[in-house]
Formats: sequence, C-alpha cells, structure tokens
Amino acid sequence: MALSFSPSQLRFTIHRASKSAKQLLYLALMAHNHSFAGEAEQDYISNGYQSFIDCEKPPNLVDFDLVAQMLRNGSFSNPYFINKVVSFCAKSAYKDLGIQVHCTIIKMSFASNVYVSSAVVDMYAKCGEIRCAKKMFDEMPHRNEVTWNSLISGYLNVSCPQMAVDLFVEMLREIRAVTPFSVSACLVGCSHLEPRELGAQVHGLSVKAGFGYNVVVGTALIDMYSKCGNVNDSRRVFDHMVDKNVVTWTCLVTAYAHNEQPDEAIMLFIEMTRLGLEPNYVTYNSLLSSFSRPKHLDYCKQLHSCIIRHGLESNVYIAATLLTVYSKCSNNVEDFKKVCSGVTSNDHISWNALIAGLSNLGYSEDALNSFFEMRQAGISVDFYTFTSMLGAIGNISALEEGRKIHGLIVKMGFNQNLFVQNGLVSMYATCGAINDSKRVFWLMEERDVISWNALLTGCAHHGCGEETIKLFEQLRRTKIKPDSTTFLAVLSACSHAGFVDQGLEYFDLMRCHVSVESHSVEHYASVVDIFGRAGYLNEAEAVINSMPIDPGPSVYKALLSACLVHGNREIAARSAKKLLQLWPNDPATYILLSNALTTGGCWDNAADVRKLMFDRGVRKKPGYSWI
Repeated sequence: MALSFSPSQLRFTIHRASKSAKQLLYLALMAHNHSFAGEAEQDYISNGYQSFIDCEKPPNLVDFDLVAQMLRNGSFSNPYFINKVVSFCAKSAYKDLGIQVHCTIIKMSFASNVYVSSAVVDMYAKCGEIRCAKKMFDEMPHRNEVTWNSLISGYLNVSCPQMAVDLFVEMLREIRAVTPFSVSACLVGCSHLEPRELGAQVHGLSVKAGFGYNVVVGTALIDMYSKCGNVNDSRRVFDHMVDKNVVTWTCLVTAYAHNEQPDEAIMLFIEMTRLGLEPNYVTYNSLLSSFSRPKHLDYCKQLHSCIIRHGLESNVYIAATLLTVYSKCSNNVEDFKKVCSGVTSNDHISWNALIAGLSNLGYSEDALNSFFEMRQAGISVDFYTFTSMLGAIGNISALEEGRKIHGLIVKMGFNQNLFVQNGLVSMYATCGAINDSKRVFWLMEERDVISWNALLTGCAHHGCGEETIKLFEQLRRTKIKPDSTTFLAVLSACSHAGFVDQGLEYFDLMRCHVSVESHSVEHYASVVDIFGRAGYLNEAEAVINSMPIDPGPSVYKALLSACLVHGNREIAARSAKKLLQLWPNDPATYILLSNALTTGGCWDNAADVRKLMFDRGVRKKPGYSWI
C-alpha cells in the first residue's frame, strides 16, 4: 500500500516533528539541569569549596545524535534554547558537544548576546579549558556579574587561586558590583593564599555590601577562617549568622576537625541534631576524621552506631574514613577487621583505607601484601596509596622494598608529588639510608614544613646534631614556619649532641612562636634530657616542677636516666617515687631505679625494687633483634 503526501502536507509534518523534537529536547535538558544542579551543589559543598565540578557525569537524558542533527540543520534559532544546551554541556562537562554549539553560536551571530557568551565562558571553565574561557571572556564586548563569576570559578577549578582573586579585584574596578557568589568564590581563593589578611579584607567588603552574613557568604567565611588556622573567627561568624543550613553546620564541624578539636566538633554535632537538622554523609565524614587518638574510641563507636542507624555505612567515603579512624583510635585489630567486613566497594578508596589502616596498626607486612593484591586486581593506585605504603615500609625498615616502591613511583609519574616526596624522605631516613633521604630532599622543587621535619627528624635520630642545627637555621631563612614537630627534632638533636645553650635558646624560641596548645610533654622531656646529660640535675628537676602541663612518664624517665649516669640517688628516689605513684605498671621505672641503686652500691635496695616489681606482676617486655 503506497502513501503519498502533498508538498505542503510534508512541510507541515516535518515542521511539526521538528517542533516536537525541540520540545522533547528542551524538557530533557531542563530535567537534566535541574536534577544535576542539586548534585553539583552538594559536591561543591562536600569538597569544602575545593572544587565546583568534581562530580561524575549524570546519566544521559539527552540524545546527542539528535542534538548534533539539529545543530547541522540550523534548528537552534532561539538564544534561550541555545543557552540551555550550553548549560547542559557545562554541567555535564561535555566539551566536544560544547565546541559544536559554540560554532553554531558564532555562525548565527549570537556571540554578542551577553547571556549566551557568559554560558560559553562557564562551559569552557567547567570543562577545564581555562584558556578558551579567558579568550572568550576577553572577546566579549559586554560582561555582567555572571560572566565574571564563571571565569573566577574556572580559575579555582584549575587550582589557580591567585588568578581568581586578581580577577575578583579587577571585577570590582570595572563593574563596581559584587554578588554573594563572587564573594564566596573569592574567599575560596583567599583560603589557599599566604597573605591571611586578604580574607579578612574580603569579609569587610561583604559586610559593607550588605550580605556579610548571607548563608552562602557566611559558610564560605567559616571555611576560609578555619583554613587560615583561625577557628575562633569561624565560630564568631557562625554565631552571628541568622540563617544556617546543614552545609553551614557541617562547615564548622569540618573546621573543628581540621584544627584537631574533636570535643568541640562533637558538641556542635549534638547541638545540630537537637535543633532537628539532619546531618548528611559529609557531616559524619568530617566528624569522624577529627578522631585520631585512643581516647576518642568511645566517640567513634557512638558515631558509628548513628551512621548504621541512618543507613550510611555503605557510603564509600564513610566506610574508608571508618577504617582509618579505627586504625588510629583502637589498638584492637579485631575492631578493624569487623569494619573491613562491612566494606562492600572494591575501589581504590577502600584499598587505600585498608593499607593505611594496617600501617597505622603496625601490621606493615599485611599492608605490603594488600598493596600487591591491589595491583594484581588491576585497581588504580594514586599518591595516597604510595604515601601509606612508604609509611608501612618505614615501620619495618624494609629498605629493599622501599627502593622497589621508589622505582615504581618514578615509573608511574608520582615522583614530583609533594606528599610522595615527603614519604620518601621519611622512609629512607627511618630505614637508615640518611644519604638517600637527603638526596630526595634536595632534589625537591617545592618543600613544606613536613618535608623539613622528615629530614630534621632523620638527622636527629642518626646523631647528626650539628647538621640538624644547620638545617634548622636554613629553614628559618625560608618563609616556612616551624611547628612543634620541628622544634622537637631540634631539641632532641641538641640533647644528644650536648648543646645546652642552643637547646635552651630554641626552647625559648618555641615558646614565643608556637601556641601553648602545641607544647607537648615530649618537648619538656627533651629539655630535661638536655640538662640531665650535661649534669645539671637540679635545673632539670626545676623544669619539671615549673611545667604548665602535667608531666608524663617520659619526663621523669629522662631525669631518672640522668641520675643513673651521674649517680644522684636523692633525685633518683624522688623521680622514681613519682613514677611509681602515677604509673605503677610501667616496667621501665623499676628497671631504671634498680640500676641507679646498683650503681650507687645499694644492692639490697635494688633487690627490694626487683622484688616489688615481681610481686606486682609487672613484666618487662623482652627485646629482640631483626638481624
């Protein structure tokens, strides 16, 4: 049966089909953009304002062949419709399709339309083509706030915070108007730059503009101040905000977590739930990451119960964080294995958490075996994998395996990664290859405080006192600020090298430049050791009596060891009495006191100490050699 159409009927049918196709495509684009906007916003927030588009491509709701055909047929005659297509390409990171649409825009003379051109700038920026975005931006005869915001966000996506901030300043000069989004984007850039005062200036500008405590700007301010190390200002901004959402609360929880204040983080979480706000997986993840010590194990277990109750235990990020947290807070490998059994995903995130956890628990050989299994399974490795592996190798001083991993790192192109380089410096130093550690350190193009700490600690442990001090003086001439770990390495080097005056000078420098909260018992133990090794036992005891924090066993042990060397039974007896009162189950106390009494000729008293140790059931763990 043959069907025939007149020319007019055929034109009408084609027109109607094209119109229907355009309507269907428009609805699909709208549905896609709407559903994806929520995901993109969540990822924007979840990553702590690190990235604006670090999210997976959503499922395709659009027929690309249909789009390409309509492009060829010139069906995109409506600038509003073209704008929707470009936005779809931007949100989905479909660069190739975006370029085709851009060609159509130029061909149809829509490039002068500020809304269409702004969408193109945004598309190139979100696809990582920042040069194309800048070129399009420069060619635009007119720009609005959206245009500027798109390029600023693009520079943040490619980790160019200085360019983003400079562009924000240029925007102020040219259009003299800002939006909450442009201010929040600028604050993201400020949080990654050295001049910390810049963020405070932008804060002042936002207050002057009338949206200083807008929920978006306020959340960005909390994030910025916390990353600049001033969590008190983050809390002050939070307390002044009238409107707060889950993201705002999560941001402050993350701030406390990053600044190692788990007690404040857990109290904020409790307050958040009391107000009826439902925490999301980012909230739980941030709160879990603040737990890093055995005393936090109860917090960890309680939060784990909440996670199970809310059905989030299968989330890959939470599962990985749980593995890491249990390995840090619990010495019980059984707890760690129970968490492992609940991990269902088999991606590199889960494997990384497993390897890092085993390394933290001291099961370094199991960590090595897990790495080999990961490679055999074809799971991709990243810098985090290698950093955890280098830590595990350092724990067991497996130098040959370390060299092999180093070769693999070079082969896979991770040898220029700062975290991996720091791990190599530490691994070689821990394995006794201090010259290889130095070689890696001096070949580094960029160094941070962790790089210096790794080499300083290695030199101090190898008895290179003078070299440690020279390195520290070199560090002081750089822009890098020493932290508590840096001073601990230098004080330890001064102690073993007998540099009393320099050691005290560095201790005074630490008290002036490092916050009191960062002063640990080990710092004071090093100072006691400096005095003790030099024979100044009264001065060492005076340091203990004037400590602003509670002395730990390491402080009294340092003094007791010095008394053993210099034969001072009176101070030794006082130190041993304190140790036995506070830590009666520590075998080292009994051994040190017994040796001190033996050296002084008090054999009967030494025997009594040994008998007391036996009666209390205290046993010294026997030593062993790997040779």
